[in-house]
Amino acid sequence: MKIFKLNILFVLLLVFACKNEKPKSVKPIKITFEKEGELYFLKKNDTIKTIDIELVESDYEQQTGLMHRSSMEMNQGMLFVYNNERPRPTFYMKNTQIPLDLIYINADKQIVEINKNAQPYDETPIPEEQPAQYVLEVNAGFVDEFKINDSITIDFKTLKQ
Repeated sequence: MKIFKLNILFVLLLVFACKNEKPKSVKPIKITFEKEGELYFLKKNDTIKTIDIELVESDYEQQTGLMHRSSMEMNQGMLFVYNNERPRPTFYMKNTQIPLDLIYINADKQIVEINKNAQPYDETPIPEEQPAQYVLEVNAGFVDEFKINDSITIDFKTLKQ
């Protein structure tokens, strides 16, 4: 009987202890675009389009990219900057909420490959074969709207010192 009373007491303690706890709410993190430079699309040395860029240089930034962002303006992009030129087949859309066009750029700043309309949350690796030192992510539709192709070069300047 003594064990039964102890069990009831234990259950009552749990019930009353839990009632006083307020439900925890998790606030979503809002990640905003941080302009760190400008990128220029050039055709025969004439600028055909300029966009603001956020630079991706650290390992952490490369792993997260545009994950968890709900939007990006059409005049913005994220530029992945690597130390060397090689194929970059590691891109995918895990936790990425917006469809993207990916533009692969070699060390000479020539566009070497384009993947259009990568779909949100798709974890399938995005195929890429040409060596690239830079990868630019822009909103899906950007490549078609501004007629971006492999005859266009890029240049960029950073605001970092």
